[in-house]
Formats: sequence, structure tokens, C-alpha cells
Amino acid sequence: MEIATWGLQAVGLFLATNIDDIIVLSLFYARGAGRRGTTAAILAGQYLGFGAILAAAVLIALGARSFLPEEAIPYFGLIPLALGLLAAWRAWRDDDDDDDEGKLSGKSVSALTVAAVTFANGGDNIGVYVPVFATVGPAGIVAYCVIFLALVAVLVVAARFVATRKTIAEFLERWEHVLFPLVLIGLGVVILVEGGAFGL
Repeated sequence: MEIATWGLQAVGLFLATNIDDIIVLSLFYARGAGRRGTTAAILAGQYLGFGAILAAAVLIALGARSFLPEEAIPYFGLIPLALGLLAAWRAWRDDDDDDDEGKLSGKSVSALTVAAVTFANGGDNIGVYVPVFATVGPAGIVAYCVIFLALVAVLVVAARFVATRKTIAEFLERWEHVLFPLVLIGLGVVILVEGGAFGL
């Protein structure tokens, strides 16, 4: 009975803390449209990033608060901010060099970039998971982590589904070079401001 309860709570908690990732992952799909290995890179990156989120939450819940002080979490916003600024600079620099073939083949998507963005966007996840993990005990932590990791694949599939709908795909193909850096920069700024980084 307890496992069933944990399962339902884990699904609800995962959806509540990760549904926004569909937008970011859809942009990664748009960025790598037509390139082989895009789904594998996104899946690997999502697992790396989310695995790091879970590891941090578990360690903190078990008492290793010095591993990741709470006041450090808002500074995760620097990661998507830097990646967004880099993407914006590359889009601006390559604007004159783009040809139709280059646009159709998409850009390379790095698993490490996906992982970095996933981890940076997971500060709120860590804040929510820690008190839950601290109360459910080791068996509950294992149950939550197994369910969360299974749902990561579902999240990636959902993002791929969204990104490949004809109307959405056409929109993303046309505006990905603008939306991708804007979303990352916006995400970084929101994380920094909401967390009070640099006294904001």
C-alpha cells in the first residue's frame, strides 16, 4: 500500500516539477532537426542532468548539506544564461553564413549542454525533493528515484511528440535560432532573480 502511495505521489511530484522542461527539450529537438543522434543526445543529457539533480537532493536529504548549500542553488542560473548568450552570439555570427541546406540539417545537440540546462533548471526540483526524501526514508527514496528516472524517458518522448507536430515543427524551424537563446537567457535570469542571487 505504501509503495502504491509513493508511486502516485512520485508521478504527481515529477509532473509538477518537470512539465516546463517539455518546452526547453522541444527547442533542443528543433535545434537538432534532421540530425542523426539528436534524440540519443537529448535522452542522455536529460538523464545526466536529472541524475545529478536526484543525487544532490538525496545527499542533502541524508544530511550532506555542505555538498550543495541552499544559497548556491540560485547561481545555477548562470549556466543557461551563459549557454543562451553563447547561442545568441553564434546565431548572430552565423546569420550571414546560413544557407537552406544548413537550416534543414539542423545543428548538433550536445548531451552535456542538455545535461547542464536540465541541472540548472532543477534548483526548484532539489528544493521540493529534499523535504520529501527526508521524510520517506531510504526505501521511499529508492522508490521515488526509480519512478522519476522512468518518467524522464516519458518526458523526452513527450517533448519529441510536441516538437514534431507539423504546425509546431514549422514554427520552431522558423524561429528556433531566436527562441533557443531567448528561452535559455530568460530561464537563467528567472533562476537568478527568484533565488536572490547577487542580492537581486
